Amino acid sequence: MDFILDNKETEQKFQQLLKIIKSRKNGEISDTMNQRGINYKLNWGVSLIELREIAKTVEPDHVLALKLWNKQWRETLILATLVDNPKEVSEEQMDFWTKTFENTEIAEQASANLWVKSKFAFIKALEWCRGKKHLVRFTGIHLVGRLAITDKQAIDEMFESFFEEFVTLAKDAKLYTVLYRTLIALGTRSKYLNNHSVELAKILQLSSSENAIKLGEELYEELTSDYIQETFSVKE
Repeated sequence: MDFILDNKETEQKFQQLLKIIKSRKNGEISDTMNQRGINYKLNWGVSLIELREIAKTVEPDHVLALKLWNKQWRETLILATLVDNPKEVSEEQMDFWTKTFENTEIAEQASANLWVKSKFAFIKALEWCRGKKHLVRFTGIHLVGRLAITDKQAIDEMFESFFEEFVTLAKDAKLYTVLYRTLIALGTRSKYLNNHSVELAKILQLSSSENAIKLGEELYEELTSDYIQETFSVKE
């Protein structure tokens, strides 16, 4: 992890953000999340919309992001992913944060807000897809989907190596939804990746895993549908 070189200005920003978080607390949201099994050390129930608005008032600041992460409140964790400077994010930081995720919300927020903007995004996504912890694998899959949607500069071939990993991951019922969404993102990015995704769907239908078979059937139906195939004709 990075060494935090603190300073008075950063500390003032940090304390001000904590005050704002407390002033926006919403017990109903917090209770609802707890009932859904989305647990944190401390959750003030501030909405994601409000957290994004709060983040816009702060310039990107790597040290501030590290301080916010170390606080370990739900809101400071999410704000850390919003205010960090992607150019200063290291592989060590990505691994450390990801291995400490305790629920899918923070995994999705880190993936969509910060990891996808890192120069290590493709490398870490592949590593995490091969990870041992559920939330590490979840983050890897989710990150692939975010890259497929947002990284317009990446060539389609950069996504090829993930398809082999998905064959194994498809057997895990807990990864069903995130894998489905990611493969839809890949399968609608281009005709090239649509072909790869459809072929994967066929392979999954031959699996010994009921979960993989079901996923393959749903993906095949969706990705070969007329309305998706017609979009490629429009793009051409």
